[in-house]
Amino acid sequence: MTELTKTTVLHQIYKCPGCTMTVEVLHGADCTLSCCGETMKLLVDNTVDASREKHLPVIEQTAEGLTVTVGSVLHPMEEKHYIEWIEVLVDGKAYRQFLHPGDAPVAFFPLQAATLAVRELCNLHGVWKTEAGL
Repeated sequence: MTELTKTTVLHQIYKCPGCTMTVEVLHGADCTLSCCGETMKLLVDNTVDASREKHLPVIEQTAEGLTVTVGSVLHPMEEKHYIEWIEVLVDGKAYRQFLHPGDAPVAFFPLQAATLAVRELCNLHGVWKTEAGL
């Protein structure tokens, strides 16, 4: 009997349906990721928020760097509903700021970029992504 496999791709995010451990693929392969005896769930990057208010990262570039705010209306940062991290993907590099309940859903990255992708992970609603040419 052969095991079913799937291809994992660089920077994909997977979450365990049991313990909620989250992993990001750093080297793709033909495999199935599992945890707690279950297949991990691929979190697909959402790029359209129906309200466009709470989940999509908003990017502001200044001379000092990039400020990323989650939502044009700030995302809640409560114990049961919050942004776990904000990540900038640019020029083959990943920069991530971890957040906690009670923090502002904002991160500053001291870098400049002409094009980039920004993602964030909401503990309840998954991964949200904005791509920008600045």
